[in-house]
Amino acid sequence: MLLLSHVGFSFTEDLVDVVAARGLRCHVLSSLPEPQHQETRPAVLAGLADDVRVTDGHVLTPRDIEEYIDHLQDTGTDVRCCVTVWEGYRHLMALANARLGVPDLDEKQVLELRDKVTLRNRLADAGLSRGRASVLTAGTLAERQREGGRYFVKPVRGIASFGTFPLTAGTTWADLERIAAEARSDTVYASVFAHRPDPGDPADPHSTAPGTAAVQETPGMEFLVEDYVPGREFSFEVVVVDGEPHVVAVHEKCEMTETAGAVLEDACVSPPTSLSREELVAGLRWVSSVLDTLGLGWGCFHVEARHAPSGWDLIEVNPRVGGSLISPSVGALTGGPGLLDLWLDSLLTAHRPAGFLEELKSLSYTADGTPQGGNATFFRVFFADPGTIRGIRLNDGPLRPVLTQVLLKPGDVVEPASREVFLGQVLWSMGHAGRDAILPGLVTASRSAIEVTYEKEHG
Repeated sequence: MLLLSHVGFSFTEDLVDVVAARGLRCHVLSSLPEPQHQETRPAVLAGLADDVRVTDGHVLTPRDIEEYIDHLQDTGTDVRCCVTVWEGYRHLMALANARLGVPDLDEKQVLELRDKVTLRNRLADAGLSRGRASVLTAGTLAERQREGGRYFVKPVRGIASFGTFPLTAGTTWADLERIAAEARSDTVYASVFAHRPDPGDPADPHSTAPGTAAVQETPGMEFLVEDYVPGREFSFEVVVVDGEPHVVAVHEKCEMTETAGAVLEDACVSPPTSLSREELVAGLRWVSSVLDTLGLGWGCFHVEARHAPSGWDLIEVNPRVGGSLISPSVGALTGGPGLLDLWLDSLLTAHRPAGFLEELKSLSYTADGTPQGGNATFFRVFFADPGTIRGIRLNDGPLRPVLTQVLLKPGDVVEPASREVFLGQVLWSMGHAGRDAILPGLVTASRSAIEVTYEKEHG
């Protein structure tokens, strides 16, 4: 297996475990870690994988992929497939799998999914979204503010919640320039926001008229403004094999926080608690129509959507596993394979998928909206505030967690940013039948499952 790692991380430990469980060797190609990790992280990777190559740049390139595959094949290594969970490298994974002859999305499809202006309008044209989007310019910013409607701003090509927020009368062009400048200076995230035209097309599909002030004039980032999507938010975890989608989990984002520069997803529950069977069935059909309209015949997808009385509408389609604890949540729901397992198995069996498809069907929602397993999950994500961390404490609650991850430590300094800074996350599992009795108390108690104190006041 060829694993692509961004600056030395990208769930590499989790991927290595999944690969090793299948008796396969791991070959890791990583971009250069950030300065504070350059002495330690390559050694950690070397201890995890059978072979590691770390490039000289912070961002992997197509040439890096080609040269490393050449190296592996020249040394007699049979590379079965390539996988990455870093969305900024998903097109490189597609290129690698095309080179290896593994069915997958192609590069053009991945880049089209990451272009959220074209994606929104394409689905609107197909009747699958009620909103439309356009590139944000100084002119459209003022125009939308004069209209007084509900709009949302986010990067045309983004990741996580960096620079995503509802448009208000107080939003200024300086706010956007500040976020763009912050993105350019962020070693980890900068390349994700850069404009990347379609393969073979030198033209910029979002270019503005001469003299128009736009964020793309600040190199490396452009924003869109779109009609606000109302309703409660959900995510569909989907594995597609040879044109056939299988929804293995649906997570309801039961707590969310909208800040000035980001929308934070605090807690998720699965199966959803607020949907009727009819609404869930409509959601399953809608997701299938979205994937079919976009021609997405292979891959793992984290489809984010909102549901309102008017029906289902899109937030975005991510051509990868969901972040946070989505994959282990799926594992707790199935009682076996997590989403990373299923994605990897779909790649390894792509030429002969019959056996895998039988397993996948046994784990996925039925057409009438019935989840196959008897489990339910709840997880909470904790975000750090700006400041120096003095201490972190774990607290017991009414239910023992199945997984606890603490990602920061005392002494770490958290800088102000327009993206979330993960502090930790906790996953709980319970029987579906008893979930409604347990969940209310668990939701309340879980808010203090991880407590953090800071050296000084912050805001």
